Amino acid sequence: MRHLSFRSTVLLPVVGIAASIAALAMPLHAQEQSSEQYQISTPRLQMMGQAMHAQVAEEKLAGIATLVWQGNQIVHRDQAGYLNVEQQQPLTDDTIYKIFSLTKPITGTALLMLHEAGHFNLDDPVEKYLPELAGLQVEIADGPDGELRTEPANHPVTVRELMTHTAGFTYGRFSESQTDRLYVENDLQNIDSTLAEMVAKLGALPLRQQPGTKWHYSVAVDIQARLVEVFSGMPFDEFLQTRIFTPLKMVDTGFYVPESKQDRFAVSYTPTEDSLKPYPNEPWLSKPSFLNGGGGLVSTMDDYLRFARMLLNEGELDGVRLLKPETVEMMRSNQLPAGVAGPDWAPGNEFGLNVAVVNDSEKAQYLPVGTYWWWGIHGPWAWIDPANDIIVLGMMQNTDYRHSRVVHGTVSNILYRPAP
Repeated sequence: MRHLSFRSTVLLPVVGIAASIAALAMPLHAQEQSSEQYQISTPRLQMMGQAMHAQVAEEKLAGIATLVWQGNQIVHRDQAGYLNVEQQQPLTDDTIYKIFSLTKPITGTALLMLHEAGHFNLDDPVEKYLPELAGLQVEIADGPDGELRTEPANHPVTVRELMTHTAGFTYGRFSESQTDRLYVENDLQNIDSTLAEMVAKLGALPLRQQPGTKWHYSVAVDIQARLVEVFSGMPFDEFLQTRIFTPLKMVDTGFYVPESKQDRFAVSYTPTEDSLKPYPNEPWLSKPSFLNGGGGLVSTMDDYLRFARMLLNEGELDGVRLLKPETVEMMRSNQLPAGVAGPDWAPGNEFGLNVAVVNDSEKAQYLPVGTYWWWGIHGPWAWIDPANDIIVLGMMQNTDYRHSRVVHGTVSNILYRPAP
């Protein structure tokens, strides 16, 4: 990931959404209260489609695709706009997207498969399997002339802490500290390096904070990917292909787009004052050395739907079981240490294993309690709502991640905000 635009935008303000839902209150009330499970109504789905098409018409997004699954079927599927504005290529059902951090739930699934196979316990110290991470120090303050001061970690980082972003690592991009600067200087996620080389670099760097004390977004999922390699004896991409993608028939998911599929690969765009500026696709056109477990995959709407359906169905899809139901339950249950809050930029959420978990619907833009989800830095998102048997997916390629979060909130308000 590179530096991103922080352009502030507004899409269908909440007041406008509430007014629109109020206008539909009578038919919505009748439909939505007709069964124990919440049913997303046709008027709401239509309203969402209109809002997404407006995004493209107003040139806030080059293109966006949405899909809603409920009751074992697709109840909404729509594409607005283009995969390539310059060539006027419209989005299609099989468009390939950079999914960035939507990779994280897939990596977590891979690691939990190996947990089920008995390779480790969640509270095992990571250094037991990656000795490069033994004896970590922790930043405590900037010393004189910017000299870094540290103290020993108060306990070894555990696998559970990796999977809850409480291990003390960072990304070097989304916060400022001496440790963040060291991450940047050491180019931890260099595309020409390997997961093993990244872990070796990490062993020489301090943690940003004591493990188990704070939710802080980090390279922890790349460390998980390295653990998959160590436990399985396979390169990370090979494990994903043989154990997840092929069994689930995810035919277009991987770490790069082969030449035969590149005409389906969506371009990302950076919004500027007067246009949408294309963002280079070249890094995804050949196999990388760095198999980024936290954000490296490309995929399609249909492929990711199959992965999400497997989770919604408690670890099994079409006769293929990847995880036990109790493992999926653990994944989508709060795993944060006592007293540690979830992401401060996502109110109403706790955190499971590589996924956020809603615990306050109103604060979480009306996503139902128990919904587990994540998203990628160019905007794609996945919400799995087990109580109502719903999956909501969105695919877009927009480098302004603040605007992407506005889009996410708009969609959740339209689909889930209670009618007055």
